[in-house]
Amino acid sequence: MRTFLRPAAGLTCVIALAAAGCSSGTDDSSGSGSTSRPRSSASPSESSSGDASDGSSGTAYAPYVSATTASGNDSAGSPSTYNLAFVIADGSDCAPAWNGTTAIGDSAVKSRISALTESGSTVRVSFGGASGKELASTCDSASELAAAYGKALDAAGATEADFDVEGTQLTDSASVALRSEAIALLQKEREDLSVTFTLPVMPSGLDDDSVALLESANDKGVEVSTVNIMTMNYGSTYDEDMGDYAKTSARAAHDQLEEIFGLSDAGAWKGLALTSMLGVNDVDNETFSLADAAEVRAFAEEKGVAWVSMWSTFRDQPCEGDDADSDDAATNCSGVEQGAGDFAEAFTG
Repeated sequence: MRTFLRPAAGLTCVIALAAAGCSSGTDDSSGSGSTSRPRSSASPSESSSGDASDGSSGTAYAPYVSATTASGNDSAGSPSTYNLAFVIADGSDCAPAWNGTTAIGDSAVKSRISALTESGSTVRVSFGGASGKELASTCDSASELAAAYGKALDAAGATEADFDVEGTQLTDSASVALRSEAIALLQKEREDLSVTFTLPVMPSGLDDDSVALLESANDKGVEVSTVNIMTMNYGSTYDEDMGDYAKTSARAAHDQLEEIFGLSDAGAWKGLALTSMLGVNDVDNETFSLADAAEVRAFAEEKGVAWVSMWSTFRDQPCEGDDADSDDAATNCSGVEQGAGDFAEAFTG
């Protein structure tokens, strides 16, 4: 997904993937289970606000928002969880900062989080993104990295962490291994920590690097609550229906989660989340419409997907001018005909 740092402008069965089956022999085809999170077997993380237990439909709505700047569209659709984007390294140091520039304990951010959670919603801290330096590439040890992650979570008062890994970070095997080890350490310290990996996807599914990342997490004993696929930016050859592409990508990723984590059909759906880039995507021929959003929502409810999301609340409004600095579909509007907050309403049905 885009970042706020835009230039010039044997299965271990330790997964918590809202699970049904596991290679240890557990198989609950209903996709439901205990609210506890045992370290040695697959189980749903029912207490996590981003899981499928939220809302009458079973599929929650959890959009990406700016951690530093409020949008009038943040509360549209009444999100159960807000993904706060993004925590990355402050320069080359192993120090977390919002967008790499704002202090992790900034009072304005704290006030913003308080406003977001006032109605009962929770926040999930999203680490990484498309630009800047992810902490796994600047910290020297797993313990140091875990401490940096923990500092950000504590500052936000969050028990949910999202690791958005893409681009060069996804192909850096050293940082992938270090991140997995650090998250495992962090979960030993924080038994209630819910972990999501946000990964790029194609209609053919997750690529080899994303699969390797999930296998690394599994090997290190990380409990993964959800795998959030970014159904966007497929490439110039994908110029047809974006709603169909999202569903095709989800089906392919679902099958991969079954294999990687030994889940049942229902468990793999409940361990999946879908994030779309609303309106105009980064690829010229890709436009995700309101009809696509409604289509994805209906599909997610039918399959029992944990949650749906979008990039992002501050883009959920029409563009009203030609000045790219003040009204740009790449940063602060969708580039399609809509009313403010329409995509949020479509994603919540």
